[in-house]
Amino acid sequence: MPRIFDNIDQKLLPSLQDSLETAKRADFCVGYFNLRGWRQLDRYVENFAGKSGDCCRLMIGMHRTPREQLQEILSLSESMNEIDMQDAIRRKKQVAQEFRDQLVCGAPTNEDEVGLQRLSQQIKSGKLVVKLFLRHQLHAKLYLVDQGLKNLPAIGFLGSSNLTLSGLRYQGELNVDVLDHDATEKLQRWFDDRWVDKYCLDISQELIQVIDQSWVTQVSPYHIYLKIAYHLSQEARTGISEYQIPREFRDRLFDFQTAAVKIAAQHVNKRGGGIDWGCGGSGEDDRDWQNHINVANDG
Repeated sequence: MPRIFDNIDQKLLPSLQDSLETAKRADFCVGYFNLRGWRQLDRYVENFAGKSGDCCRLMIGMHRTPREQLQEILSLSESMNEIDMQDAIRRKKQVAQEFRDQLVCGAPTNEDEVGLQRLSQQIKSGKLVVKLFLRHQLHAKLYLVDQGLKNLPAIGFLGSSNLTLSGLRYQGELNVDVLDHDATEKLQRWFDDRWVDKYCLDISQELIQVIDQSWVTQVSPYHIYLKIAYHLSQEARTGISEYQIPREFRDRLFDFQTAAVKIAAQHVNKRGGGIDWGCGGSGEDDRDWQNHINVANDG
């Protein structure tokens, strides 16, 4: 008898995680995908080899706006249900924007940031491939985990839970597990047929762009400060590295004075002059200081 997961008496997420523990690949079909919810499963997908079929394939049913759905329901024309490639590409861009809008909702947490960074990296490494099924509205929810065992080739979870934290753990849902070999093989064929449909378009690169251009990859104020300091000190670092103090002058100058002479030589060489912000020594001291600069510039 199948187990029933309603997220009340028995939650779906722990059983799904257990099935992924030793898996090498998985196929998910959901109607809705919350980018932040991926961190509930990412550590299991991290163990997949990727790029060779040993990955997680995620197929997302198309989301139409309430206005589009209403037009489709009330339309007297069959053509409203038809789609061409131009329309599919337009809808793909629309869904990409919906994913972008997800990231501006709510206050981000450190866990969200880490999870989204891993999501982007797993897509880049081929451990996760994401497609949109656009031929028609698809509300199916299927989690099919390949166990690779003779007596248990695959485990399926079929029901109403979308790939969101609430759908997998908290929200009232109704799901069952499928262990029968014949049933899981039929579910695999059902998934494969839709995965290769010409109106099932890969959106992996768009997701990478959405994540990498968001707050997820923004650096901390400290790193911004370091970058500004690095660029502002470019001339000083060039002077210190490119100019040398003759041996006979090295024992007469402190380290900070040696650095100042090299930096001043860089300014003199680049701009033809500089300003001495010293404390106002004697004319002899000023001439001696200028000699140091001339020597460094010549050396």
